[in-house]
Amino acid sequence: MRIKYVLIIALLFSLPNLQAQQNTEVYLLDIKTVNGKTEMVNPRNISNNEGYDNQPSFYNENTILFSSTRRGQTDIAKYDVKSGALTYISDTPQGSEYSPLKIPGKNSTSAIRLDTTGLQRLYKYSIWDGTYTEILKDLSIGYHVWFDEETIVSAALGNEGLDLVVSNIKNGSHDTICSNVGRSLHKIPGKNLISFISKKNDPWEVKSLDPKTGKIKTITTMFKNIDDICWLDNGHIIAADNKTLMEIAPEESKEWKRFLRLDKKGLNNISRIAVSPNGSHLSLVVEQTPEAIVQNQLDAYNARDLKAFLNTYSEDIQVFNFPNELSLEGKEALKERYGAFFESTPNLHCKIKNRIIIGNKIIDKEKVTINKETHWVVAIYEVENGKIAKVTFVR
Repeated sequence: MRIKYVLIIALLFSLPNLQAQQNTEVYLLDIKTVNGKTEMVNPRNISNNEGYDNQPSFYNENTILFSSTRRGQTDIAKYDVKSGALTYISDTPQGSEYSPLKIPGKNSTSAIRLDTTGLQRLYKYSIWDGTYTEILKDLSIGYHVWFDEETIVSAALGNEGLDLVVSNIKNGSHDTICSNVGRSLHKIPGKNLISFISKKNDPWEVKSLDPKTGKIKTITTMFKNIDDICWLDNGHIIAADNKTLMEIAPEESKEWKRFLRLDKKGLNNISRIAVSPNGSHLSLVVEQTPEAIVQNQLDAYNARDLKAFLNTYSEDIQVFNFPNELSLEGKEALKERYGAFFESTPNLHCKIKNRIIIGNKIIDKEKVTINKETHWVVAIYEVENGKIAKVTFVR
């Protein structure tokens, strides 16, 4: 009975925190138009991985590329929208890849590789077998976008922040256009222009660049000095603001308006955003709210989905019996205990009767049914960096 009590308490599914070495996740949503109104439906975690998952881009309507951590490094992941299959393009022991993008006219992707030596360069990777070659020499690129098959516009590491640089891959030339720019670079739909965020003024400004002439024009002011935007085919700009997507039609209005609020879907702290070429899907980098993480874990528990269940916990998870009796420590121990439990317990269900949320702590009163026996438990979950780090059971 003692083991059964401990087993009942695990709940969570997994999601993200942003940037660099934090625990982020990539989500996919469907874009639907109903009675002239655009809606985002069916949010799902397509990375579902502990560690850094970030910088999504659409290779085509059915394929998403993003950076994903595995075995202590960051590789290029490829997700198939129709089948849900996730595979990896790169496996580079001497470095990690970031910001993968389709190369125009080729079955290849470009990505920034940061080697273990500290060297940071742009490489081309075959979409089929991951073989790679260096694209640009002598330029430390932070972020990039393809203007055409020969021209790259990048935010490169300068003396003070990021410089906007236009590079020709045939002759190897680099022309620095301006300094103090942001990371969000995009091809503007229907125009031979690139958009970037200039941080020289306050508020920041979204500007356009003609890479052929170097001509720059101001498009609009940025909402709350946010770093991440993307363009819709109708010429509107979307920006990520915590749990909300904001929208502006720069040719029609100077005012940003709320486009979509996602907190009810359990998503939090949105950063990178990308829209599919056919406008049917939206990809986001997010972190889940502690409540959503715990709820996902509960769903995985009730489904006896061991992989999804374990993925909601940190590697050094600690499980206590109140007040401080350590019952279990580490994900491997959790896997061993719950793997056997799920296999041997066909009749298993946990229902939340009451929930209190205090910051990163979720306190649940749980009614647990195990093989027709009912047990009442209070579980205190503590979430850190997008994972359940500690559980305390009160019985």
